[in-house]
Amino acid sequence: MPSSPTEPTGRPSGVIHDIGYRPYSGPRGGHGAIAWSLYVTGLRNVFGLGRSGRSKILPFALLALNLLPAVIIVGVATFIGLNSLPLAYPEYAATTTILLGTFAAAQGPILFSRDLRHGTISLYLARPLSATAYALARWGALVTGIFLFVMAPIVVMYAGALLASMDAGEQTRDFLAATLVTVLLAGMLASVSGLFSAIALRRGFAIVGTIGTILFGYGVVAVIQGISFDQDQKRVGEIAGLFHPMTLYAGDVAVLTDADTAITPPTGTGMEALYVVVSLLLALGGLGLLLWRYRRLATR
Repeated sequence: MPSSPTEPTGRPSGVIHDIGYRPYSGPRGGHGAIAWSLYVTGLRNVFGLGRSGRSKILPFALLALNLLPAVIIVGVATFIGLNSLPLAYPEYAATTTILLGTFAAAQGPILFSRDLRHGTISLYLARPLSATAYALARWGALVTGIFLFVMAPIVVMYAGALLASMDAGEQTRDFLAATLVTVLLAGMLASVSGLFSAIALRRGFAIVGTIGTILFGYGVVAVIQGISFDQDQKRVGEIAGLFHPMTLYAGDVAVLTDADTAITPPTGTGMEALYVVVSLLLALGGLGLLLWRYRRLATR
C-alpha cells in the first residue's frame, strides 16, 4: 500500500540550496548612529523623499505656494527700489497660517501614526532603540521639517533684500530674530501634530484633529482678540492669545522682534515673559507627552 503524501517515509523531504545569503559583516553603529539615521529618514519622509512620487505632491505643492508670495515681494521691492521689505520676516508665517497648518497636519501622521499603527518601520536597525530615542528622533525630524518650511520663504526674502542692496546689518538682525521665533513656532506645531498623530493612529483622524486645532482654534482666539481690542479690553485678548500656538507666536514676535503681528500684543514685563514661557511649555510639554505615550506603548 503506497504511503500518503503527509506520512513520513524516513527519507529527506527537502533540499537546502545555498543561494548566496550572507550575514551582515559591516560596521554596526551605536544608538546615536541609529537615532541619527531615523532622524534623517524621518526628515526626508516629511517632504516625500524616499517615498512614492504621489507622496511628494502635497509637501512640495504647499512649499511652492508658500514660496510664491516671497518671490513676488522680492520682485516688487527690487523693481520699485524700496529701501526695506514691505513685510517683516516674522510676519510672513502669520500670513500663511493655512499653508503652515495644512503642512504640519499632513506630515505629522507620516512620522507617528503609520509606525505606531502597523508596528513597522522602513529601516533595519542593528540593535534595539529605546522608545525615548525613537520619539525624540521622530519629533526632531518634524520640528526640522516645519522649520525649513517656514524659513524657506524668509531665506528668499533675505537673499533678495541683500541683492537689492538694502541695509545688510538691519536685514541680518531681523533675519536672525525671525529664525529664533521660528524655532519656537516649529516646536509648538510639531508637538501639536505629533500628539494628535501618536494618539489617533489613523491618518485621517490625526489630520482633522490637527487642522481643527491649528486653523479653527486660531480663528476662535483671533475673534476673541479682535472683540477685546474693539471693546478696549486688551488684557482679555492678551490672555486669550496664550491658548493657541499661532497667537503665542505673534506674541513672541512682538516680544523678541520689532515686528508687530499680534492683534493684542502682550504688554508689561510679566505678560511678555509669560508668552515666552508658555510657548516653551507647549513645545517641550508636548514632547514630554509624546515620550510618555511611546514609553507606555513599549511596555505593553
